[in-house]
Amino acid sequence: MASWRFNSKMSSHTTWTSLHAQLHRTLRQREILPKNQQLLIAVSGGQDSLCLVKLLIDLQPKWQWHLGIAHCDHRWRKDSEANANHVEELAKNWRLPFYKQIANQSLNSEASAREWRYQALSAIAQSHNYPYIVTGHTQSDRAETLLYNLMRGSGADGLQSLTWVRPLTDNLKLVRPLLEVTRAQTAKFCQDMNLPVWEDSTNQELKYARNRIRHKLLPDLQEFNPQVEQALAQTAELLRAEVEYLENAASALLKEAMEERRLAGEETTLCLNRSVLRKAHLALQRRVMRQFLQQTLQIAPSFEQVEKITALIGAPNRSQTDPFLKGAIATVDGNWICIQNPKSQI
Repeated sequence: MASWRFNSKMSSHTTWTSLHAQLHRTLRQREILPKNQQLLIAVSGGQDSLCLVKLLIDLQPKWQWHLGIAHCDHRWRKDSEANANHVEELAKNWRLPFYKQIANQSLNSEASAREWRYQALSAIAQSHNYPYIVTGHTQSDRAETLLYNLMRGSGADGLQSLTWVRPLTDNLKLVRPLLEVTRAQTAKFCQDMNLPVWEDSTNQELKYARNRIRHKLLPDLQEFNPQVEQALAQTAELLRAEVEYLENAASALLKEAMEERRLAGEETTLCLNRSVLRKAHLALQRRVMRQFLQQTLQIAPSFEQVEKITALIGAPNRSQTDPFLKGAIATVDGNWICIQNPKSQI
């Protein structure tokens, strides 16, 4: 059964702590939450989200934000309604607008719950003109996500794990300002500020992969390196910059190599110039091919699919791949790699 960790009588005064200073410095350096903006804060009631909302409330006079609180009820737990009521009461105490979304269908996996949550938050933000959704993801979450994606076989894009800013639409961004803050820091902040944290019993259930990483794998890794959380988060930060650079370079190369061509008996289709691609490093070739498949077929290609079409750069004329989607294949036509019979044309 969930419960409050601390006395429900919250501290009403603003005490400027080292965490306030750290977040203020991060926001000034990274420019991820501009002044005078409407911020929708995702609040579960746990320590990380309560730490986030209290920090933003305390920093609000310096940044002139307009803050709102959103809560997503997955209906996973018997106490989920009480949890939502608890967050709503906090919003009232802080005199902030409150928005709640309740799942109307069973969410039977972590992935489906996460997808629904982001859809729900996006819908709230767009309905009430919030250009920013702010979440309490921490350095600890970033380390856990890197490990989770590593074990799933992700490349650098997956290993960069949680990023500071993630565009959701052209006019909506997801921002994670606590990525340099550990879970231990948010716990201490909540205790020092006497914030009423709602304990989520599912955080201890080892049937969830992320909980096993948190409670079993990371403690084991800390025996090898007590600072493993920080090390993994720093790795993710390095990869973030490198992925951004490679993606931009690949986009420029794709633009240079791609051209509309008419094949014998076919409608006009998009093709890639093999001579242009041969000059590039394999890392860029793979990224170009992934972007090409995403653009022409509207798919998220697998590693195997990217490898097969990348191999066509140096393959003999008339070589081709296995079908990608609904019969679409990539073929070599002289100096060109073309998608034949795609169901979705650009």
